[in-house]
Amino acid sequence: QVQLVESGGGLVQPGGSLRLACTTSGGTFEHPINYYALAWWRQAPGKDREFVAAASGNGGLTYYADSVKGRFTISRDNAKNTVYLQMNSLKSEDTAYYYCAKVITNWCPVSIGEYDYWGQGTQVTVSS
Repeated sequence: QVQLVESGGGLVQPGGSLRLACTTSGGTFEHPINYYALAWWRQAPGKDREFVAAASGNGGLTYYADSVKGRFTISRDNAKNTVYLQMNSLKSEDTAYYYCAKVITNWCPVSIGEYDYWGQGTQVTVSS
């Protein structure tokens, strides 16, 4: 059974930093991790889930939402089956539940319907 498990969420003051991690494991017929694009999404209360960042299979291609560009960095360690989201200069509007997702593709999808597997999420709260 395919699983994605997020960690690293918590409470941080505005201007602070957090690093999220998502480790993925697969079922019997799981493809190698470098076949998958890995992405971070987030959902604030009362709002739709929105794209944050994605990294292609080998990490050579990344894509960010305009709202986080320059503040967040996505990276991946395929040897550890893990994708990270380094979040700096956090703002109150970054408060949300953060999810990781994956799909077999060569690029970085930004549509929610394109992702096949999702984690359970981790809460990030930015507040003084």
